[in-house]
Amino acid sequence: MDRKNEKSEAKGKGGSKPFQSDKPEGFLQVERIPNFHLLPKTVKRRVYALKRLQLQSGNIEAKFYEEVHELERKYAGLYQPIFDKRRDIVAGAVEPTDEECEWQSDREEDELAEDLLKKAALEEKQADSAGAGDAKGVPEFWLTIFKRVDMLGEMLQEHDEPILKHLQDITVKFSEPGQPMSFTLEFHFEPNSYFSNTVLTKVYKMKSEPDAADPFSFEGPEIIDCEGCKIDWQKGKDVTVKIVKKKQKHKGRGTIRTVTKEVPQDSFFNFFNPVKVSPDGMDEDLDFTLATDFEIGHFFRERVIPRAVLYFTGEALEDDESYEEEDLEEGEEEDLDDEGEEEDEGDFDPTKEPPPAECKQQ
Repeated sequence: MDRKNEKSEAKGKGGSKPFQSDKPEGFLQVERIPNFHLLPKTVKRRVYALKRLQLQSGNIEAKFYEEVHELERKYAGLYQPIFDKRRDIVAGAVEPTDEECEWQSDREEDELAEDLLKKAALEEKQADSAGAGDAKGVPEFWLTIFKRVDMLGEMLQEHDEPILKHLQDITVKFSEPGQPMSFTLEFHFEPNSYFSNTVLTKVYKMKSEPDAADPFSFEGPEIIDCEGCKIDWQKGKDVTVKIVKKKQKHKGRGTIRTVTKEVPQDSFFNFFNPVKVSPDGMDEDLDFTLATDFEIGHFFRERVIPRAVLYFTGEALEDDESYEEEDLEEGEEEDLDDEGEEEDEGDFDPTKEPPPAECKQQ
């Protein structure tokens, strides 16, 4: 479920704070409304009563999302056999039957001319002959998805690609009943020469209750923190650091020596060593980094894992781009309107006669 209410921005330390008065702090915010103090006392009392009803509604909404989480956990078990079969086909552990491979093309074959169909069939046969016995499963399935999805491709570096060729599956697990709300992304790797881990994990902790300090801001579950895992890199294989050599000159003797040290470098695998939420607050850059991390985790859970094959083929990308184009067009129109207003204001001179009104075509 891709719920718009599940926010993915960083909001500092989670958890509830005790009330400091008989009324939630949100009740006191009503006085900030202009001229609220001018309302009759009896009206103010009724407004407070309405806000108390709103608070009760928020608490019910929190319970609703808790049950949604339980429903997601229940259906995750129903999806799992399908995802297990997907993993086995991708890894080449099983070969699908002819019946399982039947797929009716929506439009491509119907629209192709007969001669093009023959040419396509010949090229397909040649490709099959060239790769007969070599290909296992669906090669580079997840790496292809990473490359095609902009959000993931931005994290991907050239030195990450050989490692991600060993990625066999990505799964999501939901917290058990009675545990704090969370979900865990699991990245399953076949044995490789880069690290000894078979599974890399990223846990996203969630909160689904109104904040005591601002109860009326509640809009559903939000990610409040995340935890990565330790990657047991083989010697010299850690792609999150690079070796830098630097020459140093002795001030007295003038001799030169070369020293080496490890410095961090960009890599997808930094994803498993996230910025931690600080109770004392963070600067704008770190806050943005954390918010982006939350967004990526949510995207894996809600989009990539459930619809992986459609991102591999590019069909899911077409859906995503159609929404982006609509948003962009609206944004461009707003920008144009703003620019037009600025130009009009810049040309206006109060010492001169106002220009004639524009004649607009209907």
